[in-house]
Amino acid sequence: MKNISIRTVASVAIIVLCLSVELFAQTGGSWPQWRGPNRDGISKETGLLKQWPAAGPLLVWKAVGAGRGYSSMAVANGRLFTMGLRADREFVIAFDVATGKEVWATPHGTAYRDSRGDGPRGTPTVDGNNLYALGGNGDLSCLDAKTGRIVWAINVLTKFGGENINWGISESPLVIDEKLLINAGGPGASIVALDKKDGSLIWKSQSDKAGYSSGMPVQIGNTMQVVFFTHRRAVGLDLKDGKLLWEYARPANDTANVATPVVRGNRVFISSDYGTGAGLVEIKADGKAQEVYFTKDMRNHHSSSILIGDYLYGFSSGILTAMRFDTGEVAWRDRSVGKGSLVYADGSLYALSENGVVGLIEATPAGYREKGRFRIEQDSLPTWTHPIIAGGRLYLRDQDTIYAYDVGEKR
Repeated sequence: MKNISIRTVASVAIIVLCLSVELFAQTGGSWPQWRGPNRDGISKETGLLKQWPAAGPLLVWKAVGAGRGYSSMAVANGRLFTMGLRADREFVIAFDVATGKEVWATPHGTAYRDSRGDGPRGTPTVDGNNLYALGGNGDLSCLDAKTGRIVWAINVLTKFGGENINWGISESPLVIDEKLLINAGGPGASIVALDKKDGSLIWKSQSDKAGYSSGMPVQIGNTMQVVFFTHRRAVGLDLKDGKLLWEYARPANDTANVATPVVRGNRVFISSDYGTGAGLVEIKADGKAQEVYFTKDMRNHHSSSILIGDYLYGFSSGILTAMRFDTGEVAWRDRSVGKGSLVYADGSLYALSENGVVGLIEATPAGYREKGRFRIEQDSLPTWTHPIIAGGRLYLRDQDTIYAYDVGEKR
């Protein structure tokens, strides 16, 4: 009886462990900021479906209450964080990833209104126990991620003398070590580094108006740089003190520079639409940028390209395009699901069109290979919120509604 009891206990322990692993796969995972852990649109998750059923993957839950707006989502510690407009206030909102139930909602700044859609545009950033959120009118808050309590808050336009841009501040905060970096767009304070603990100023640099893009870190030799795509150019600044190290204006347009720069080693890819194009620059040992090529074959609008291996995958205006990163040579082009945004995980691209069509595409330069598609219900506005992958789930948002789909392989 004693041996049987030990075996029984061992068996139960194994079952509990397996269930715990499965539960984490379903409800865990991490996507702590804009474009994922490394701000590059890439999930490291594996064991995901390579082909979808005809009707699409299983819908685990559907939640309403995200509010109006285009903010994407962040996932950490069993919570999904986003921002939205409810009545006349913007809110930062946390949902439980297991159930889709609201955990907390904290008022955050004044309502941003626009004919192309009201509400916030940026994605919250999770850093340890804190959450950083930037609203459509420049309201920046640090919140306790567990409770939603505001730790500190400022308005970056008011504080640094900037003016709001045509379609509202859309940036997602960048946190590096103790610094919180924002393209505030003020005179002498285009890019600012704040102390993430209290919002106090560490340094300020340049005078460009804000763009719609979000910053990226770049390690060049012993120097950590931050790259921002402002209203008129891309700039590389020394993280330590904000000193301008290089600039590159050719991919900028005078309407909206939106895409996040793509980084590999000492090379940075910068792209915009409105008929403009993209350029690859190489950052030299002296800190200056040298153009490698310029192309009109990858014109990223609101979506950023993703670098997988040697190839970029991105929407060039409305055409999904695969292009060799180092040369600009196009491998293929396809209309796919229609103009949209992308995320990558486990060998596949997940594409969400602004018309609510979702597609699974094999990430290969050999050709366009679609592995399934389905459609979500759509509000009256374009579906411009970018998708994310976390814990074996594909999360989609269209205005007030969030969808969680199980895209993991069944075992």
